[in-house]
Amino acid sequence: MSIKKILLIMWNDRYKNPFRIIAKSYARYKKHGYYGMLQRVEKEYIKINLSAVNYIGYPSDYSLWIKENEHDILSTKKLKYKPLISIIVPTYNTKKKYIEEMINSVISQTYTNWELCIADDASSNKDTLKILNYFENSDNRIKIIYRNTNGHISKASNSAIEIATGEYISFLDHDDTLAPNALYEMVKKLNENSSLEFIYSDEDKIDEEGNRYNPHFKSGWNPNMFFSQNYICHFTMIKKELIVKVNGFREGYEGSQDYDLFLRIIKIIDANKIDRVEKILYHWRAIKGSTAYGSGEKDYTHNAGKLALQDYLNSLNIDAKVNDGLLPNIYKIDYNIADKPLVSLLIPTRDRYDILHKCIDSILTKTTYTNYEIIILDNETKCKKTLQYFEKIKTYKNIKILKYNHSFNYSDINNYGVTYAKGEIIGLINNDIEVISENWLTEMVSYAIQDDIGAVGAKLYYSNETIQHAGVILGIGGVAGHSHKYFPKNDNGYFSRLKIVQNYSAVTGACLLVRKKLYEEVGGLDEENLKVAFNDVDFCLKLKEKGYRNVWTPYAELYHHESISRGTEDNPQKVKRFNSEAKYMKQRWKSILKADEMYNHNLTNIYENFRLNVDSHRSI
Repeated sequence: MSIKKILLIMWNDRYKNPFRIIAKSYARYKKHGYYGMLQRVEKEYIKINLSAVNYIGYPSDYSLWIKENEHDILSTKKLKYKPLISIIVPTYNTKKKYIEEMINSVISQTYTNWELCIADDASSNKDTLKILNYFENSDNRIKIIYRNTNGHISKASNSAIEIATGEYISFLDHDDTLAPNALYEMVKKLNENSSLEFIYSDEDKIDEEGNRYNPHFKSGWNPNMFFSQNYICHFTMIKKELIVKVNGFREGYEGSQDYDLFLRIIKIIDANKIDRVEKILYHWRAIKGSTAYGSGEKDYTHNAGKLALQDYLNSLNIDAKVNDGLLPNIYKIDYNIADKPLVSLLIPTRDRYDILHKCIDSILTKTTYTNYEIIILDNETKCKKTLQYFEKIKTYKNIKILKYNHSFNYSDINNYGVTYAKGEIIGLINNDIEVISENWLTEMVSYAIQDDIGAVGAKLYYSNETIQHAGVILGIGGVAGHSHKYFPKNDNGYFSRLKIVQNYSAVTGACLLVRKKLYEEVGGLDEENLKVAFNDVDFCLKLKEKGYRNVWTPYAELYHHESISRGTEDNPQKVKRFNSEAKYMKQRWKSILKADEMYNHNLTNIYENFRLNVDSHRSI
């Protein structure tokens, strides 16, 4: 990011005066030069934005986003393919106000080839029955079945599916509403890719008065995130034959009946048949007693979702147990590691006994996974204290020290280390890493051994208990940035993303596990073009290109005293090298950096805090 761009961003920011930062940056310039000033501006500005801005933006930010992005929401283009969409709604004693708003949001759709299939689950409220009867007689696209006995949401939804004749089915709760272009956007996506069978969208919440807030701009298809929580939720459009094939909703999973249905569907379709619409198409009503109001409102939903996920794993003969996650309605899968493979932990280092011994000692004393070796890659150490430490630890049976007598090249030094590694799994570990959670290696290995997983990343903190790394987001700052950087250690993150296992396009090489055969399959780290920066991002993207999913887990926690040993990019040679590496990444991965599948284009590509992409921040 150029200094000009950063200063323009600050000048146009509506919440902070930039002059204090500029003054500090000028002092930095006098002492450390141009690049030192750029670091100060970026670091200071990110910090004040983090303290001032919620991940979802100020309420005024969302209002502004709506004005900027939904002003042409009613404009439509002709579609070649116009399938009938059956919208499934179970009702039970719904308030007249909400049921009217729900049905009118369907009637107002710009896409008109739909049918509304309502199953009333034996309502006793006369106003509910009266309004249903009114709409049934006013529009022949509205079909209603009146159940004689109350069977709860799964049975009622199945009753509505039975009268559905559409090729695709969508689900709408009885007190929620659709955006006017909801069906059009779904069918438009289908026209762009006719192979799709499961489409979902972004959503927000509405209060009892219809005020919109809390927009959820979702990741693209993210299997490991979905196994942690039902992030898909609303709005969905699914091919009817799939729903029929899995026999619709199941009793006993009420509260997470959608999650259970989705899990059974994704098991029988290819991942390339799932896609999303990056637009707010669904407004989820948040009233007291609803899940939208708060996850604690319906405790039984958590247990139902947990049961559904365990069923999914059992059906695939996956040896794993679903446990409670870090928050309500979040799950943690603990995979059994039958044969504990040897892990080779590669640690490049030069001098700096103070950080190296802390790294090694923390691994040796805090790691419960026992089948590992440590390979220290000595890059011309001269410090006597460090050399004495080498003499001590090289006597340990699981530690060896290799000499690397060349100028520092992070990619080359690790590639060199891999050739001596005996382990089935390679661990790239910076010398300024310090273990916190004892099960960190067990957790990371449990993912690294899976056939479809590429690189596995950990949750890293600065020494001041703020987030250093929680997954890499492509495109931020031009190449890539760290998710939730500088957030407090215990923060939940954007829609709980700091508390769930999930897929990211890349993870940091400061603490990364990968199978050795995959490391070699993609040619390791790029020692020619990416000697210091972005080699880990490039490596992960090569794995992704081969079809592997990269995973980040919050259950492997470590400190990362970042760049203590290598220092900052504060001299002309380092700046030139960094710029060259950034240029290479932009050329090599141009299209991918512009649209990270694990992110959302409605969120900022400047900051690392999931702020909304609004006004000057988007236009610069």
